[in-house]
Amino acid sequence: MAGRNVSDSGRIFKSPVLEALTKTHISIPLVLFYGAGAGTVAYGIGALGLDAATSVATFLLGLFFFTLVEYTVHRYFYHMRTDSPRKARMQYVFHGVHHDHPRDKKRLALPPLMSIIVASAFIGLFRLALGTYGFAFGGGFLTGYATYLLAHYAIHVYNPPKNALRVIWKHHNLHHFVGDTGGFGVSSPLWDHVFGTMPVDPRAKK
Repeated sequence: MAGRNVSDSGRIFKSPVLEALTKTHISIPLVLFYGAGAGTVAYGIGALGLDAATSVATFLLGLFFFTLVEYTVHRYFYHMRTDSPRKARMQYVFHGVHHDHPRDKKRLALPPLMSIIVASAFIGLFRLALGTYGFAFGGGFLTGYATYLLAHYAIHVYNPPKNALRVIWKHHNLHHFVGDTGGFGVSSPLWDHVFGTMPVDPRAKK
């Protein structure tokens, strides 16, 4: 990160229209996905008559499942091996620009259009796999995604809090500023512990 400007935005596309589509205010996806998360559960219970307790349990399972997807996508897609110009370009568009400009507030979430497409695809898959309870599972998944966005935004914009949440600030900052070969969980370091990718704090006492 030495020598890079971590506060400006950088540029991905020459086209001003495409460039504008890569940015969004964080409030837009948060409203969309927290709202969709609650709405899918309410739809399943209210409109489809699903059991409330089972729906809530399925919702929580979907939320937990998202943390694994978050880790996997961050590790294997966002930090893919860039052994060709096409892969290097793809990696930069989806994530590399964020590492170059980690405090760019408008690129701390996927643009709404792309997010909606991806979220709709996941909800469709969950519906096929789990039947009507796929809505509750998908609601938990979308809530997990919104929580990831909120955590990611807060980590890059605000100072670490003086409470237990300070752990995720430290965890993600080690990923950005010490080494990006570990620390792939953002909303939680759980899967880094499970898969042995916890980043090493150079200031920690041995």
